[in-house]
Amino acid sequence: MKRNGKFAGLYLGLMFFLMYLPIGVVVVFSFNESKLPVRFTRFSLQWYEKLFKNSAMQEALVNSLILAVLSCLISAVIGTLGAVGLSRIRWKTKGVMEYISILPLMIPEIILGMVLMAFFYMLGLPFGMLTLLIGHTVFCVPYILMEVKARLAGMDPSLEEAARDLGAGSFRAFWDITIPLIMPAVLSGSLLAFAMSMDDVVISIFVNGPKLSTLPIKVYTQIKTGVTPEINALCTIMLGIILLVLLLYSILGKVKGRKKIQEK
Repeated sequence: MKRNGKFAGLYLGLMFFLMYLPIGVVVVFSFNESKLPVRFTRFSLQWYEKLFKNSAMQEALVNSLILAVLSCLISAVIGTLGAVGLSRIRWKTKGVMEYISILPLMIPEIILGMVLMAFFYMLGLPFGMLTLLIGHTVFCVPYILMEVKARLAGMDPSLEEAARDLGAGSFRAFWDITIPLIMPAVLSGSLLAFAMSMDDVVISIFVNGPKLSTLPIKVYTQIKTGVTPEINALCTIMLGIILLVLLLYSILGKVKGRKKIQEK
């Protein structure tokens, strides 16, 4: 028996409407001829044309993509090895170490940014891509570590033990058994870390140099004088790319599922 089915559907529809209404407004006004985001006058692609001619915005986007990819790759290695190490140690301080490993997520970004800025200043590191990479890696590692740690907690340890009984060494058993089993968690954590890196503003402002600009910083500095239609066009393009990636991922998942069913 359905309990409050109509009210539940109405509530869910209202929540989705309120969540996606701002996104819909941004998409609609990216095609607006008027520069003022007050009313829709006429359909136009001029803001997309200006966006593609904006070399500063394109450079900021490239910097953000390079930074996000590099920080995710480094964080994937550190986070995976850290999660594996934490799952195998039996020290009394294991709980404290696990708490410290996710501490960057619990510290407010403004405090973490100030700490990183002071740390880099004491080391004498020039502020730029290197400091941005270190700073983003610091808060990206916990996302991957938590995902892999949760995956390892539900994994049967006898699988790796069986590989060792069959003659495989520790590294070979880890590479052939553990890595394939935890790879979905590594990928999901990396995607989350990539999104957080592309979205970060606060920490990037503290550890960024004067000659380098990332996309979030560029957008943040521009919207101080009001949201321009170019920003709406950029958000629409990024939203379209994300939806396309999710669609391809869903299609590939269905194809793999059908292949597995056919093989059985």
